[in-house]
Amino acid sequence: MDKDAPTPTEIKLHQKSRVMEVHFSDGREFRMPYEFLRVYSPSAEVRGHGPGQEVLQVGKRDVDITSLEPVGSYAVQPTFSDGHDTGIYSWDYLYGLGANQDELWREYLRRLEAAGASRDAGASPVPAGPQRSHRH
Repeated sequence: MDKDAPTPTEIKLHQKSRVMEVHFSDGREFRMPYEFLRVYSPSAEVRGHGPGQEVLQVGKRDVDITSLEPVGSYAVQPTFSDGHDTGIYSWDYLYGLGANQDELWREYLRRLEAAGASRDAGASPVPAGPQRSHRH
């Protein structure tokens, strides 16, 4: 971690709106929905073990953060209401998520749409319409 990199000066969880508010030492502040943080978890379970191995997260619109634990002086580890608790969000990673939130969110929505998946829990990741056959 770059010693000059911004670090959080305050982290607030807004349970009603499901938003994490993070204030950084460089004066920037970000409000990131829990759903956004969950689908961009830095865990191997979500990111895979290499490029192209990412696992698309679906049905996370209503996810909550039930606890947030510090990891040393460099990160936090949230526990989400769907049981996911293996993502360790370094300060650099959180800052990057906040700074690139709009672009990352659009990319996530594009990936969901391409997969025929939904942000809503219980939604099938497979389109409900007739399946196309690839047999000739």
